[in-house]
Amino acid sequence: MNYKPSPDQQKEHRLLFFFWNNLPRFVLLLMILLILALVAIIQKESELIAANKASAISTEKPPVNVVTLELVPGVITDRLNLPGSIEPWTDLTLLAKISGTIEEVFIQEGDRVQKGDVIARIEEADYRIAIDRAKAAYNLAKADFDRDKSIYTKGMIPTADLESRKTGMQTAKADLEKAELQYSRCKITAPMDGVIERLDAKVGLQLSVGDPIARILEIDRLKGVIGIPESDVSAIRTLDAVDITIQALDDMMLTAKKHFLSPAPGSIARLYDLELEIDNLSGKIMPGMFIRADIVKRTVKDAIAIPFYSVISRNNEQFVFIEKDGIAEKRDISLGIMEQWMVEIPEGLKEGERLIVEGHRDIESGQQVRVVKAAKAPEELML
Repeated sequence: MNYKPSPDQQKEHRLLFFFWNNLPRFVLLLMILLILALVAIIQKESELIAANKASAISTEKPPVNVVTLELVPGVITDRLNLPGSIEPWTDLTLLAKISGTIEEVFIQEGDRVQKGDVIARIEEADYRIAIDRAKAAYNLAKADFDRDKSIYTKGMIPTADLESRKTGMQTAKADLEKAELQYSRCKITAPMDGVIERLDAKVGLQLSVGDPIARILEIDRLKGVIGIPESDVSAIRTLDAVDITIQALDDMMLTAKKHFLSPAPGSIARLYDLELEIDNLSGKIMPGMFIRADIVKRTVKDAIAIPFYSVISRNNEQFVFIEKDGIAEKRDISLGIMEQWMVEIPEGLKEGERLIVEGHRDIESGQQVRVVKAAKAPEELML
């Protein structure tokens, strides 16, 4: 008689067969799970050990000596400091209006002249003779006109003859006035107040019309000429005055009025000439001197400004350290305008905070610091 297991026994046999055939796989899976568990335990222990080690190292670090600056709002300006030069207000070359030989010269180079002063005299004889000739011609033409006019009233000559006489008299009068004008030009006079920078006129020199006689400079007021970059032209338009320094006169400082801003660049460098009016009644300032113009483009009131060297730049970010209760605290900031060694901080810092300005490159956020000097103003940092 054949043995036939029951359905339940058959099911148990199949399960036993399945586990027996897959036993290696189950053992491998169990080993993998044990390995993963061990790795997790080891990693957690390593992190704990590293944290304890870092904490121990941090605790062992002594506080870093630092210098702080208390942040107080103030005024900061966006400035341009540009070079320039002094030019005469007027630079005039006096030219001969008539021809002739110079007979006298009454001034020397460097002399001051006033409008109307005689600079030189051209030989007058030829022009005096021309006046006498023109005067005689005019007197004759006038006599002829007067005679014909009296005859005309009696109806003895036609109107056309009288008009011809009148025209001849007027022409003769114009010739006389021209001769007198030419004669007056024998005396060469200064057309304005100024200084004789160059004197071309010499006794015995034969002049032709248009020959140079003298160069006159007006220096009681002067021009300061500054080249303005095109990026700053808009800011310059609103200015009325500019502070300048004249290096040749022991860095003398004065305020000059804005006179003219060129509408087009005057050089290959694309600089727009800004002309400043400078009073020079004392005569100390001379054309050709170099100047520095201190141009204020913009003023920011109640600004937080810090020394630029206190800013740390790393990986396209700017930050500083603040001291708070003996601990260094990192602050991300944005930079604004600069004036000398100070930079505006529009965002990131507040009034009353203590900025670390020295020792900040040797610390990390959260590190203990020891304040060896607490400055109340930026000027104290320079002592």
